[in-house]
Amino acid sequence: MSASLSIVASTGALALTSTSVQACDIDRDIVFGDLDWASAQFHNRVAQFILENGYDCSTDVIPGSTLPIYNGMARGDVDIAMEIWVPNVQDWWDEETAKGTVESVGLSYPDAVQGWFVPRYLVEGDDAPAAGLTSVSQLGDYAEVFQDPEDPDMGRFYNCIAGWGCEDANTRKLSAYGLDETFTNFRPGTGGALAAAIESSILREQPIVFYYWGPTWVLGKVGDDVIQLEEPAYDEDIWNAMMSAEPPESAEQATAYPVIPVEIGVNSEFGAEAPEVVAFLGEYGMTGADVSAALLYMQENDVEADEAAEEFLRTREDLWTAWVSEDVADRVRDAL
Repeated sequence: MSASLSIVASTGALALTSTSVQACDIDRDIVFGDLDWASAQFHNRVAQFILENGYDCSTDVIPGSTLPIYNGMARGDVDIAMEIWVPNVQDWWDEETAKGTVESVGLSYPDAVQGWFVPRYLVEGDDAPAAGLTSVSQLGDYAEVFQDPEDPDMGRFYNCIAGWGCEDANTRKLSAYGLDETFTNFRPGTGGALAAAIESSILREQPIVFYYWGPTWVLGKVGDDVIQLEEPAYDEDIWNAMMSAEPPESAEQATAYPVIPVEIGVNSEFGAEAPEVVAFLGEYGMTGADVSAALLYMQENDVEADEAAEEFLRTREDLWTAWVSEDVADRVRDAL
């Protein structure tokens, strides 16, 4: 082939390649609400990497806490919020979806959990200290196993942090289950103190009964080593009565925390302008365990969400390639 023909052939190949490049269906920055917790930021970075490298989109973030970000999405300042815990903002969600300002386009994960946990080594095996313990209704019979070092006649229940909603709910549950008579309601001073108590107890195979939630790095680390104690199935009427009882110790019935599907929300006008982006978000989805594993990676390697996202994309092709076309997947692989 002559040099001139070679140049023509190369130019033609480049032109052919350029026509096959994915073009983003919106010609401005796609703005993510960068909520101030790690799992939301991890989801943002995964979605941003795929949109930027697989769909040739440009993205940006606005950092903030829950309601400012959600209200920004309703106004149109934010296009996408990758984590909306709808029950936590039910009134806002109902109002804005009724007005048509925001909408759900998919789920980041379907199984955000909260509950009371004990280590497996305490309950599994005939000679385990609390063999047979499976339910909160049995806890009173095993209080001595979980002895409070500051009050040896009581067990110790590790609640969450004073002032958090979960602390209030757990306090009400202890009373409704009749466990306030046999367990100290212990509230660690910080989230880090609670995590440290759990991690160190399990490392040393010491007894502990504790509240926790997921996805979190803590459950990513100890999830296989603990069991969640059974509670009466979630019942909205019982839950509402429990949470409205005054004083809190007067709650007469309790129920399990609901398992929350965590929604992906978008500004509705953005959704109409960017159907391919919305289609991708509709396919997006992990489990709580997947997210906990990513958060554990961040914790143990002292890295930020962007590095965890790239690690996820490198190691979990079995998951994310199902969200996109093969062409998009190839472009994401090349970028990695």
